[in-house]
Amino acid sequence: MKRRLAIALLVLTAACERERRDFKLPNGDHLTAATQVSQLQPGAPSPPPVVESPFQDNAYALSEGKRLYSAFNCVGCHAQGGGAIGPALMDHRWIYGSRPDQIFSTIVQGRPNGMPSFAGKIPDQQVWQLVAYVQSMSGNVPKDAAPARNDDMQASKPELRREPKPPVQTGHR
Repeated sequence: MKRRLAIALLVLTAACERERRDFKLPNGDHLTAATQVSQLQPGAPSPPPVVESPFQDNAYALSEGKRLYSAFNCVGCHAQGGGAIGPALMDHRWIYGSRPDQIFSTIVQGRPNGMPSFAGKIPDQQVWQLVAYVQSMSGNVPKDAAPARNDDMQASKPELRREPKPPVQTGHR
C-alpha cells in the first residue's frame, strides 16, 4: 500500500510541472543597437548573433502576446496577421527579418513608412511576448505552445449556423 502511495505521489509531483517558465530576458537596449536588419554591410559578412526569444516555447506568454497584439492595436495595420495597411506576418518573407532580435528591434525602433516606434512605451517583457506571438503567426513556434485562432476568425461560428429551411411555396400551381 505504501509503495503504491509513493508511486502515485511521484507521478503527481512529476505531472505538476507543465512547462519551464524561465523569465530571464535578453537585454533590449543591446538588441536594438546591435541587430542587423539587412545583409548589406561593408567588409566580410559576419554571422548574426543568435538571440532566441525567451517566450517562444511558453504557451502563457504566447497567449499574452496575442492579447497585447490586439490591445496595442497591431490588428489595425497588420489585421490578424494577413496584412492590411502594414505587411502580412503570416508568410516567410519579412522586409526587416524574422529572427526574434529583428522583430524585437522592429517593434522598439519602428520602421520607415508607417511602423511606429514603441521605445519606452512597452516594457521589454511585453515586447518579447509580442515577438513570440508574431512568430507563432508564421508557424515559427511549437504547435503545442501556439495559441488558437480567435473565435471571430473561425471558419464558421456555431451561433450563426442555421439549419436550412424547406422552400416555402406561394401562390397556386
